[in-house]
Amino acid sequence: MSWILSGPGGAAVVRGLDAETLANESIQLSLLADSSDTHGALSSLRVGMRDGADGARPHRHDNSSEMFYVLGGEVQLLAGEETLLAADGDLVVVPPGLPHAFAAPPGSDGELLIVITPGVERFEYFRHLGRIAAGAESPESLLAVQERYDTYFLDSAAWQTARKQ
Repeated sequence: MSWILSGPGGAAVVRGLDAETLANESIQLSLLADSSDTHGALSSLRVGMRDGADGARPHRHDNSSEMFYVLGGEVQLLAGEETLLAADGDLVVVPPGLPHAFAAPPGSDGELLIVITPGVERFEYFRHLGRIAAGAESPESLLAVQERYDTYFLDSAAWQTARKQ
């Protein structure tokens, strides 16, 4: 999947075709680089969402910033109490502590490159989400691992309102 060039401290390389992919009928995640692949610098994934699909429900990270770069289509993003529509080529950076969420808006597919810095080992988090989607784990099981993945779930009236429109 990935490897380091030039030994310790070298460049991390991930070939897109070799990235682990998790998918269902509405969303596809390509796990690109986990924190251990980048010496803790960042974690990265690519997310494709079909028309109206939910990407991530409202949450915050206490120790990491999260960057969203729209690779194609449109993406609805919550940043604090504001919801915005980002399109192909747009960049949004959410600092630590700010509530955020993302989804494809109704009528549009969306594709994102997400980078979390500093990195957090998160690939197992995404695999856990896959087990929840498959019915092998309960949604409540995420509450026990929030601290490990620096992902704390929140309620957001602004996001609920925006997603109903």
